[in-house]
Amino acid sequence: MENSTPKKSCCESVRDFFTSAKFLIYMGHALSTWGDRMWNFAVAVFLVELYGNSLLLTAVYGLVVAGSVLLLGAIIGDWVDKNPRLKVAQTSLLVQNSCVIVCGILLMVVFNFKEQIAELYNGWVLTTCYILVISIANMANLASTATSITIQRDWVVVVAGQDSSKLADMNATVRIIDQLTNILAPMLVGQIMSFGSHFIGCGFISGWNLCSMCVEYALLWKVYQKTPALASKAGQKEQQQELRQLSPSKDSESGLSPEESSQPLMNDTSAKPAPPEQRGCCYQMAEPLRTLRAGWVAYYNQNIFFAGMSLAFLYMTVLGFDCITTGFAYTQGLNGSVLSLLMGASAVAGICGTVAFTWVRKKCGLIRTGFISGAAQLACLVLCVVSVFAPGSPFDLSVSPFQDVYAHLIGEKMLPEAEHGLANGLGALNATVAAPAEEVAPLQSYMSVSLLFAGVIAARVGLWSFDLTVTQLIQENVIESERGVINGVQNSMNYLLDLLHFIMVILAPNPEAFGLLVIISVSFVAMGHMMYFGFAFKSLGTRLFLCCSPEQKVETVDSVPPPTTV
Repeated sequence: MENSTPKKSCCESVRDFFTSAKFLIYMGHALSTWGDRMWNFAVAVFLVELYGNSLLLTAVYGLVVAGSVLLLGAIIGDWVDKNPRLKVAQTSLLVQNSCVIVCGILLMVVFNFKEQIAELYNGWVLTTCYILVISIANMANLASTATSITIQRDWVVVVAGQDSSKLADMNATVRIIDQLTNILAPMLVGQIMSFGSHFIGCGFISGWNLCSMCVEYALLWKVYQKTPALASKAGQKEQQQELRQLSPSKDSESGLSPEESSQPLMNDTSAKPAPPEQRGCCYQMAEPLRTLRAGWVAYYNQNIFFAGMSLAFLYMTVLGFDCITTGFAYTQGLNGSVLSLLMGASAVAGICGTVAFTWVRKKCGLIRTGFISGAAQLACLVLCVVSVFAPGSPFDLSVSPFQDVYAHLIGEKMLPEAEHGLANGLGALNATVAAPAEEVAPLQSYMSVSLLFAGVIAARVGLWSFDLTVTQLIQENVIESERGVINGVQNSMNYLLDLLHFIMVILAPNPEAFGLLVIISVSFVAMGHMMYFGFAFKSLGTRLFLCCSPEQKVETVDSVPPPTTV
């Protein structure tokens, strides 16, 4: 009698893969990020168009989004931790897509009847529409943050099980999907708005989110059915057992079964909660503040605290393909065609970084991968520092980096040598729109800007590999009951440093000061990697430098901190 299991055919293997929970998560994530990237690109364009080709509304929207995640990141994470996984995923999905649909319809109305609306009540109705658009779009972003935390930071870990290699492969695949959608989705919606109109663009995005929401909802349900472990959370199980041990006599006296007695306590955070009627109004109003404080304390007490901080410090940089670097590139004579090619090369480098992460992790281990990635990123950023002093660089310390801001506040006319620079104040961000229409004098040498973008693109390999390393460290070392709040605080830290880098540019917007911003950015990146080196050396000691040794068990931090009440 043959005991060996019959080998699966190729068709069966392919069918099993396409019906597996892993592939369904990829599909849901691809649909979700595609809609997010289209909306994030389009909403900035819509706000610019609504306010007469000014980036004021876009800047306000960016500040509102960053401030909201900064303040509410821990609270969102705490909500993710305290509620069942399926409920969190479905609620955040419905809220996010519904807000985008409503916002898209509102924008369609404003675009179609803008002149009539502007005449009502001296323009206050139009101003109210602007406020509603920004508020609803911000709600969509907060819901997107909750979706990202629950799917990418929790569901992926559960689906991967205890297999660290499978988790690394899933994280890398998710990041590749992010990279591809970050390029292709804006291209699609941009073409629709170019050949159609902003009205058609709003309608397309609203329709896409409506259809995508239904498909994603079904995919979430299928993943949940195929992965029984998603139905329970470790923190809730331990809490129920502790409560049963603390009050066994009360359960027997009341005549309730253990299941019935523990049911109301599943979502409580303390062993002896006070009844709602005994809590004052001030106590209930201060509950979010206590949750916020407890979340940050829990983050600080994690053994991966310095690893998370190191990732946050990488957000304090102008060395990325955002509106800041694009605006500076225009002042240096690069046109849109060249910049699009550079952005494509940056995306390819990011994908190479995700592939390199999986290979290096298998050879050297997870913690060493972060150390190697950080060293590679810093080595590439040296080119950016060299570009500051290379021929063709506008870097000039004799020009005050604050003169544009000073002239704007005092009301004086800008100095002639600064007229070709980025606009003052918040107008620094407006250079990405205004600069292409202006004639930029040709440079004598393109060596400086070439070195700058060569360093930025090459550094993406190490950057994305390092980002995946820290992400998996958080996934593997944070206990299940705190994954949401810790990742929520991590998002808040990322937004905080990102906000600081925009403030830095607002204070020094002229091109002559961009070299100073480059040096400050590289310094923050270096400080971030120094923090990671401290974490890695504390975890591995001198074994950190044995980069060719296989992954060892010691790399998973042994001491797991006790659960923090949040």
